[in-house]
Amino acid sequence: MLGICSIGTHVGEYSISNFEQKNQFEISDDFIKEKIGFQELRKIHSNETTSQLCLKAFEKIQSKVILEKIDCLILISQNPDVKIPHTSAILHKKLGLNLNCVCFDIGLGCSGYVYGLSAIMSFMQYNNLNNGLLFTCDPYSKIIDKNDKNTALLFGDGASVTYIGKDYIYAPIAFKFGTDGSKFESIICKQDILSMNGRAVFDFSATTIPKHILEFLQTQNLSLDDIDYFIFHQGSKYIVDTIVKRLQINPEKAPFLANFYGNTVSSSIPLLLEEKLEKEKCYNKILLSGFGTGLSWASTILKRRTNE
Repeated sequence: MLGICSIGTHVGEYSISNFEQKNQFEISDDFIKEKIGFQELRKIHSNETTSQLCLKAFEKIQSKVILEKIDCLILISQNPDVKIPHTSAILHKKLGLNLNCVCFDIGLGCSGYVYGLSAIMSFMQYNNLNNGLLFTCDPYSKIIDKNDKNTALLFGDGASVTYIGKDYIYAPIAFKFGTDGSKFESIICKQDILSMNGRAVFDFSATTIPKHILEFLQTQNLSLDDIDYFIFHQGSKYIVDTIVKRLQINPEKAPFLANFYGNTVSSSIPLLLEEKLEKEKCYNKILLSGFGTGLSWASTILKRRTNE
């Protein structure tokens, strides 16, 4: 059986304070703290690429990985280094992986990490592969209009890598997915500029996601009380708080923690999950839920490995 062995993450090396942008967008300190929640946004330098960020995330776990044994690499990104070839092939070169290693990209956004876990694990199991790397990276700063209030206050740059193997700490026990393509224009990039209908995205997050999670738990004969910890995509503090309130979850079990780096798209979930792998306090079951561009959503339940 395969599962999550370790996670490495990286966020942009300089930051922008949203408090310094409040006059430009005519917003208050309270709006920053309680609504969007992002007090700072971590950013990359203009010449940095997706593959470079991924490599910096990999440095955090390289001592745990034997590169010669990696036989699968998947990258979740909507902002590749170049249009052709796929950026996972560029990562293959930079990491010096063997010629038998499978590499491909998946173009998903905020739901991408959960989709990626399902994709890499099912692909590896079906093809008898043993050691995989799942990367996420979407440097949205490359496509942000700095004068657009709907996006300029939200997005930070980050990357993650998840090592998938047999000596795992957590393994998924089930997945559930969804798509509403009729609302694809709610978050869209045209002519290299991102635009977002904030109201439509909030309404989707506040209505679709709680219902989806309850239906998911029901299919697994589980209740909210059976889940020890929830990691929701960190779209904004108000979105996370609303989902928590509608599900009537203890906020301590589902916190908003992206205050000082922003919405990092497909990397927001692994950024929070990373520390849970190493903490002394063990959570038996963790529910992950990502949602956003597409509109697309996905959830999984991770179960911690026991020594029994």
